[in-house]
Amino acid sequence: MNCRKILAALLLAPLITLGHGMMQTAHGSGYAVFTQGATALGQGNAVTAHTDGPYSIFYNPALITKLEGTQLEIGTTAIFSWHEFDSQRFPGQTTTDHETSFPSTFYVTHKFNDSFSAGLGVFNPFGLTTDWNNNWEGRALATKSELTTFNFNPVLAYRVLPSLSLAAGIDVILLDATLERRLPAGSLGGGLPATETGVKFNGNGTGVGYNVALAWDITDKVTLGASYRSEVQVGIDGKASTSPTMLVPVPGVGIVAPLDSYGTTSVRLPRQITAALAWQVSDPLVVEAGMRWEGWTAFQDLKITLDNGTTVTTERKWHNTWGMNVGGKYRLTKSVGLMGGYVFGANAVPNATFDPSIPDSDTHVFCIGTDYTYKQMKLALSYAYQLYLDRTKNTIDGIANGEYKSDAHLLALSLGYQF
Repeated sequence: MNCRKILAALLLAPLITLGHGMMQTAHGSGYAVFTQGATALGQGNAVTAHTDGPYSIFYNPALITKLEGTQLEIGTTAIFSWHEFDSQRFPGQTTTDHETSFPSTFYVTHKFNDSFSAGLGVFNPFGLTTDWNNNWEGRALATKSELTTFNFNPVLAYRVLPSLSLAAGIDVILLDATLERRLPAGSLGGGLPATETGVKFNGNGTGVGYNVALAWDITDKVTLGASYRSEVQVGIDGKASTSPTMLVPVPGVGIVAPLDSYGTTSVRLPRQITAALAWQVSDPLVVEAGMRWEGWTAFQDLKITLDNGTTVTTERKWHNTWGMNVGGKYRLTKSVGLMGGYVFGANAVPNATFDPSIPDSDTHVFCIGTDYTYKQMKLALSYAYQLYLDRTKNTIDGIANGEYKSDAHLLALSLGYQF
């Protein structure tokens, strides 16, 4: 492989980080965006088998047959995350970082008759930020990773029996990513580069999948809900550049030129299955318990094809995961509701491929919330504390090996209106 191919491979290494970030799906482990509505967050996302708002487009669209008229909801969640790295190489050295992001939601549903309803959801299933400083020990792996996605999800729901509703929808996912790292001095041999060089990658892509769901009223007090989201393959086109600009010889021409390396790849978002039982204990109280399965074995490796024909392959070997949640709502008055819930999620990343771009680990989430209804309007406010179990990186590369600690605070707000 000539010098330009080696440089291109190093420059496109941020695409590997992109693949890692892409795999942090909604409700998954690590830095997942597990909240897609304030009412849902307040109940620990235990809303697969009961509903009182159009956020069910995300959790279980079969439930929208229970929503009257036309309903609209908009919302956002402020996620304040914190990371700490304790180095094995330099005992006592600690790097701490903080980020804030705002995944947002838009939902609208319409009930045409007792049997048929439709809706549209637009939300950010991925989109967090990991921002390590340019001087930290692992800067050759990642300094900053920003990922923004939009899922446009139209759905149709049909009540096939008085007690059974089915739904189906399409997921159109748009992705944009900016990823940064530092290229170490002398990493290519021959004195190139002579000093550390910043590498920035910009990429975007589109993927299409589908989702199906059901809601079955087993009795007038107990409902079973289940939903399935398919794998989504996202094709990504990207370009990497250096700062300060790195110049390399052009073979056979006798000149030097900036190294702007282009590449393409694709990543697969996993299949996701959720199921839950909701129990209407009394008129004011509903409780729900559920589970979630994610097919992370879809992400075994990441292959990048460069514009010069070179292929770069990186192993990931992720494994499938299970999670569970429990939550509920108590209607204190006709206008005021109180909510609470808990979520557990297992991580999908084996120790051998752990990456600090998003320091993934098992997670516990503790949730509370409230909502207030006034005429046709409903305001919901929720808070959650997300605790990640400590994770140790001890990989063969030796880069940024040590202990990683993280947690996050989430504050969600949504506003709904029924026409």
